Amino acid sequence: MALNAASHNPTGQKTGPISGQPPPASSEAASQILGASKNDPMGQHEGGQDGGDEEAVKKVKSEKELEKERKKAEKQKQFEQKKAKLANAGGAPAESKTKEKKAKQDGSKEEAISEYSWQMGNGEKKQLLPLEHPMNSAYIPTVVESGWYAWWEHQGYFKPTFTANDNVKERGYFVIPEPPPNVTGTLHMGHALPLALQDTLVRWNRMRGLTTLWLPGCDHAGISTQSVVEKMLWKRSKETRHQLGRKKMVETIWEWKEEYHQKINNALKRMGGSLDWSREAFTMNPTFSAAVTETFCTLHEQGLIYRSNRLVNWCTQLNTSLSNLEVDSRVLEGRTMLDVPGYERKIEFGVLTHFQYQVEGSEERIEVATTRPETMLGDTGIAVHPKDERYKHLVGKSAQHPFVNRRLPIIADEYVEMEFGTGAVKMTPAHDPNDFKIGQAHGLEFINILTDTGMMNHNTGDFNGLKRFDARYKVIEALKSKGLYVKQEPNAMNVPLCSKTKDIIEPIMKPQWWMKMKPMAEPAIQAVKERKIVIKPEKSEADYFRWMERIEDWCLSRQLWWGHQAPAYFVEIDGEPGDDADGNRWVTGRSEEAAMDKARSKYPGKQISLRRDEDVLDTWFSSGLWPFATLGWPNTDSTDYQKLYPTTVLETGWDILFFWVARMIMFGIRMTGQVPFREVYCHSLVRDSEGRKMSKSLGNVIDPLDVMSGITLEKLHDKLKVGNLDPKEVETATKFQKASFPKGIPECGADALRFSLINYTTGGKAINLAFNQQEISNEFVAGGDINFDIQQMFGYRRFCNKIYQATKYVLGKLDKDFTPQQEPARKGGESLAEIWMLHKLTTAASEINAALEARDFSQATKITYEYWYDNLCDVYIENSKAIIQDGTPAQQESAKQTLYTALEGGLTMIHPFMPFLSEELWQRLPRRPGDTTPSIVLAAYPQYNKSLDDADSEKAYELILAVSKAIRSLAAQYSILDSATISIQPSNPTAASTCEAQLASIRSLGGKAMLNGTIKILSPSDLRPTGCIAQAVGAEAAVYLLVKGRIDIDAEISKAQTKMQKASEAVEKQRKMVEGVNFGKRPVEAQESERLRLKERRAEVEVLEASVGMFERLKLE
Repeated sequence: MALNAASHNPTGQKTGPISGQPPPASSEAASQILGASKNDPMGQHEGGQDGGDEEAVKKVKSEKELEKERKKAEKQKQFEQKKAKLANAGGAPAESKTKEKKAKQDGSKEEAISEYSWQMGNGEKKQLLPLEHPMNSAYIPTVVESGWYAWWEHQGYFKPTFTANDNVKERGYFVIPEPPPNVTGTLHMGHALPLALQDTLVRWNRMRGLTTLWLPGCDHAGISTQSVVEKMLWKRSKETRHQLGRKKMVETIWEWKEEYHQKINNALKRMGGSLDWSREAFTMNPTFSAAVTETFCTLHEQGLIYRSNRLVNWCTQLNTSLSNLEVDSRVLEGRTMLDVPGYERKIEFGVLTHFQYQVEGSEERIEVATTRPETMLGDTGIAVHPKDERYKHLVGKSAQHPFVNRRLPIIADEYVEMEFGTGAVKMTPAHDPNDFKIGQAHGLEFINILTDTGMMNHNTGDFNGLKRFDARYKVIEALKSKGLYVKQEPNAMNVPLCSKTKDIIEPIMKPQWWMKMKPMAEPAIQAVKERKIVIKPEKSEADYFRWMERIEDWCLSRQLWWGHQAPAYFVEIDGEPGDDADGNRWVTGRSEEAAMDKARSKYPGKQISLRRDEDVLDTWFSSGLWPFATLGWPNTDSTDYQKLYPTTVLETGWDILFFWVARMIMFGIRMTGQVPFREVYCHSLVRDSEGRKMSKSLGNVIDPLDVMSGITLEKLHDKLKVGNLDPKEVETATKFQKASFPKGIPECGADALRFSLINYTTGGKAINLAFNQQEISNEFVAGGDINFDIQQMFGYRRFCNKIYQATKYVLGKLDKDFTPQQEPARKGGESLAEIWMLHKLTTAASEINAALEARDFSQATKITYEYWYDNLCDVYIENSKAIIQDGTPAQQESAKQTLYTALEGGLTMIHPFMPFLSEELWQRLPRRPGDTTPSIVLAAYPQYNKSLDDADSEKAYELILAVSKAIRSLAAQYSILDSATISIQPSNPTAASTCEAQLASIRSLGGKAMLNGTIKILSPSDLRPTGCIAQAVGAEAAVYLLVKGRIDIDAEISKAQTKMQKASEAVEKQRKMVEGVNFGKRPVEAQESERLRLKERRAEVEVLEASVGMFERLKLE
C-alpha cells in the first residue's frame, strides 16, 4: 500500500506543529521496520508496495536497470542543489510539471490509503507500530481506529464495576438505557447522533469513577419490521404473508431480524459505543416477553385495560389499526390531487361536495355536504341544530337513502353549527369520530361499509367490490344521474396519513384492547412538576405537559403477526354465542393454564374452551417497559434492578417524547412505584439540507459507515438498488444523491463523525445536513434549524490530524528515559508560558465538566477544540521549541514535564468525544510512577486543580500573545517577510516588565518576520518611533513596525483612498436607508441591526482616514 506522508491538511488550512525531519534510521533499523511491516497483524505492509506475494521469486535487477536508477538519483541530487542555491539567493524554484506530477502521486497515495479496511480486532491488545512507520506518517482514521474496540470489549471495560460487597461505587452510578433502534435495517445519521451523545456521557462518567452501564438492545418494531419483510417477500417471490402462513412468516422475520440485528450492532461498535453487550436486550426475548405479559395482565386486573368496539385509525395497506401518534396530518388549503398507495391516478381531496337527500313522504329535500362522498353509503342519519328554524319541521322525520334500502332519521343536536355549510350534517357513525359520539347519543345504526383492504363491502349495494376512492367518483356520478348532486367547492381540510405507508387513514370500528390513560398520566405529570424527573430543554417539558393533559385512551391492538400476542383469551361457552367486543367474555393470563383457571372461576359448571386473541400489542407497549424490563423486572430481586434502577438519564429525540418517553414514565411509576429515570434530554433531529426527515425514498438517508469510511457516488447509487424502493423512488433518490454528493462522501472516521454531531447539539433543534454547501453556520435560524456540512465533518478529521501530529511532536521530544512527575503540579521554576499552559488545562477541565454536567454538548466540544488548537498546538508547543532546543537542562526538563501534562490532560479530556484517537495516542505515553491504568477508558478525567490556577500569569502571557499576534499581523499586512524592526511600547510598568522578561517568547511567537529581526522595548514616556506603522494591543501596549524604506508609501495611500471611497459610498447608502420614511415599519430587531451596520461602516471610514493620514506623515518623517 502506497502511503501519503503529508499532513492531510490542504494548503491554507491550519496544520499540526512542524517538528522537522527525524534523524534517518540506520540501514539495519530500516530493514527491521520494513520486514516487520510485512507480517503486521493489522494487514499493513511496506510503504509503496502492493502487499507482495510470499511465494513469488524476488526479481534480481539487471545492470541496465541499476544504471537507470543511478542516473535518476544523480538528476535528483542536481535538482536539490539547484533548489538550495535559489533559496540562498532569496528566490524559489518555479512551479513545475514535476510538482504537478508529485501532487497526482500524492492523490493516488490517498486512494491507496482509503483502501485500508477497518478491523474490529480479535480481542488481543493492539500492537502499535513505531511512529516512524509509513502508516503512522499522518492521521489515517481506519488505521488509528482499527483493533481497539474488540480489546475494550474483551477486557470487560464496558461492564459496570461494583464494590467488593456488590454495591455501586462511592461516587454513585450512571445508567443509560440505550433507546433501542428498530431492527429494520441499517442505521442512519439519526441513530449516530444519540450514540455519540450517550457514549460521551457514559465514558465521561466512567472516567469520573462512577459505576456505569450503557445497556444496549433492539426493538422488534412490529409494523415497520413486518412491513419491510412483506415487501421483501413480494419482491423476491411474489408471495404474501397469508400465502406463507403465520408460523412460517414469523420464522422468516426472525431470520431477517438476526441478520440485520448483527449489522446494527457492528455499526454501533464501529462508532465506538461503549455498550455492555453482555446485557443486551431485545423486546421479544423471553425475559422481556414475561415483562410484557405481567404488565398487560396486571393492568387488565386493575381495570385499566379494557375491551371495546370503537373507531380506530385503520391503514388499508398494513391492514392494522394505529394509534393517533402513528398518524400524520397533512394540511390542505383547498383542492389538491394526492398520490394514494394502490391507485395509478391521483385522487382529489380538499373539495366539499354538496348533495341532497329526499325527505320521506314529501317533495322536500335536505342538502348536506361532505369531503368524503363515498362515506354517504354508510350514512344512517342527518343532524340539525335544535334551534335552526330552517329544519325544525323536519326533526323526527326521515330521509330516504338513494342507493341502499335505508331510512335516515333526522335528529336535533347542539353539536351542529347552524352557520357552517347548509346547517345540516350527514351522519356516518361507523366512519367518523364526531358522528360516532352523536350516533351513540341518539341510537343511530353503526354500519361499516369498508373491508380491511379498503374495498366497499356488501352494505354498499351496487358499489360493492369497488375500491374506496373509485367509489368516490362513482357516487358523484350516481348522484348527478338522480338529480341529487348540487355542487363542489374548494375546502381546507386535514388529511390523515399513515406515517409508515402514507396511505389515507380510514376510521373503522373494530373490537380492540384499550388502555385508560388519564389515571396513568396524572402521577406522571406530577413527577415532572415535582422535579423527580427533569426534562431538558424546557420547551420539551412544556410540550410534555400539553400532551399529557389532553391525553386520550390508547388503542393497544395491532392486526399483525410480528409482536407480542396479547395474553388475552375469549371464553367460548357451549350453547352461548358471544361477541368479541364483549369485555366480560375475555380473561387474561400469565399462561394459558392461568387463563383457564380464571375462566373456570368466572363460569363455574359450564363447558368452556379458550381462543387466544390473534392480535399483537402496539410496539410502544413493550418499548414503554424498557428502563426496568432490561434490568430484570418483573424479577425485582435481580442485582441490576436492585442496584441500578431507577436509571439516570434517558437521552432521546424530542419527536418521540410522546410515543415513548411519556409512556415509559407512566409504566415505570405504575409498575415499579418509582420514576424510570431522573432526567430526560431531548436532542436535535437530523434532517437533510431541505429540512426533511430522513427517508430512503428521498435518498437522504446517510449511513454513518459511509461517512466514517467514505464512499463513491456510484456505490451510493448501488445501495439504492438493494432495498425495497420502487423504480420511481430510486430515480428520486438518485437525483438527490447526485446533487448532494457529486464527488461521493470523503472518509471522515468515527472520531470526526462523533465530534461533529456532538458539536452541533444544542437540544431540541434540528440538524440540517447540507452536504454540498460552501458556507457553514451553526447559528440558530428561524425554525431552529442548524446548517451542517459534510465538509465541516471532514474538517474535524483535520482536527484529528492536528492532535495526532502534536502528540507525535511531543513524544519525539521526550527522551527514552523521561519519567513524568508523580502528579501534574507546579514544582517552581516554570516559565510564564508553562504556568499559562497549566492554567489553561485546569480552567478547561473546570469548564468542560460544568458543560457536560449541564448537557451543553456544543460548549464542551468548543472548550476541547480551543484547548487543543488555540492553547496547546498554536501557542505552547510553538513556544516550547526554543526552550527545548536552547534552554538549560533544567528549563528543558520543565518544558517537557509541562508538555507531557498538557498532552496527557488533552487526550483524557477528548476521550469521551474521540475514543479511538485518544486511546491510540495515550497508549504511547510514558506512565507516571505507580500508574498501572491499562486503558484511557479507565483513566481519570481531568478535574479542576486549584494549584494550577493562576489568573495573573494568564493575563501576563495573554499580553505576550497579543503582542506577538500584532507583530505577525503588521508584518503580513505590509509583506515584511523577515528582518523586521519592531518596537513595543507598554503603557504601564507591569506590562513593561512582562514584555522585557518574555522577549524570547515574543520573538519565538512573532513569526517568520522576526528571522534576523530586532525588538526594542520602549518606556511609556518615549516618543513614537518614526517611519513606523502602529497597532494597539488593547490598553496595555502598542506595537510599531518600521516600514519606511521597505514599502511603497504612495501605493499604500492610493489603496487606502480607494477603499475609503467605497466605504464612504456604503455609508451614504446605509444612511439613506436608516433615515428613510419606511425604515420605522421594520421589526425592531432589524432596525437595530441596520443601525449597527451603519455605525460599523462609519468606523471603517474613520480607520481608513487615519491610515491615509498616517502614511502622509510617514512621507514627512
